[in-house]
Amino acid sequence: MTKPLDPAELNAAVEDVHRAGVPGVFAEVRAGDQVWRGAAGVADVDTGRPVTADMRHRVGSVTKTFTAVAVLQQVEAGRIELDAPIGGYLPELVPGERGDAITVRMLLNHTSGLAEYLPVAYPSLKAFPDLAGTTPQSLDDHRFTRFDATELIEMGVTSPAVGTPGGTPGVYSNTNYLLLGELLQQVTGTPAAEHITRNVIDRAGLRHTELPAEPRISGPHSRLYESWFGMIDPPRDYSVFDMSWVGPAAALVSTVADLNRFFGLLLAGELVNRSSLAEMQRTNPVISQEGEVIDYGLGLHPMNAPGQDTFWGHGGTAWGAGALTMIRADGERQMSVAVNLQRWNTLDATGKPKPHPIDDALKTLHHLAMHGG
Repeated sequence: MTKPLDPAELNAAVEDVHRAGVPGVFAEVRAGDQVWRGAAGVADVDTGRPVTADMRHRVGSVTKTFTAVAVLQQVEAGRIELDAPIGGYLPELVPGERGDAITVRMLLNHTSGLAEYLPVAYPSLKAFPDLAGTTPQSLDDHRFTRFDATELIEMGVTSPAVGTPGGTPGVYSNTNYLLLGELLQQVTGTPAAEHITRNVIDRAGLRHTELPAEPRISGPHSRLYESWFGMIDPPRDYSVFDMSWVGPAAALVSTVADLNRFFGLLLAGELVNRSSLAEMQRTNPVISQEGEVIDYGLGLHPMNAPGQDTFWGHGGTAWGAGALTMIRADGERQMSVAVNLQRWNTLDATGKPKPHPIDDALKTLHHLAMHGG
């Protein structure tokens, strides 16, 4: 049974996230017909402007679910085959034997073996995943850099492979989703951002969601504060940033209400059909960017704990921005949360992120939102 929402408890939980160190946090939780929206803290640490629950926000890799939906729609239309080699569609981008071995499905579920391009595009992150060996200098260097997706893809394709095509565990890589963006353009004749806007965002009736071409976020929004594991102190505002470095992998701007609407429609079978949704929910193990092995489907990530319900959704980060959205399998409980600080954990002597009170406060909020008190 869905426990009714307790607004006082939820308000207290978002306040605790703010008190733990996040400048601003906002969320929307749905339980059946009940809807709660709340916010705590500030959108601007200099002026004290308050954060509000209707603000537009960079949602990072939550974008991948939107891109996956667009691809599955084209599968339904017969223009893309899930298990066809990507080399058949984009031979110039993934040539030779790898193009023959890597399928569209492997791009969607991160089992292609293609490396992440980011440490090449951002030289100060070359040591990643060795966090202690990185610096945030590239973030400033590339604030207004206009990247070409095919050049980023080439960086990933020509980097040493991180696995064999179809092998598990897969390795999470933005290269996969930039290729899916190029695939969408190839089969539809329309740039991926335009196609996703028309066939996913507009179709879902999302009035505050976009894949922006400009570095500025339009409409009411927060400043976005990046700490890069304590190396930027105090955290720096990266709310103005050219997002061509991730495009259809992580450039989406949305609201917590729009995210809940989108995932509600998706699990109700209104954006793709039920067989496509079942494909999206077929998972395999993938090593996340945090180095953890997670289950991952086709742009969807299940989250559950032993003895508890399964929730489907996705998390995402951009420079300074974080978001997490999830929905119970029956659609009767949903949560979308956004924060305007990222990588708040400092590193220990071994280079691993230290625990931080923000982590515990967010876990408490997530549990309260999805399970009740």
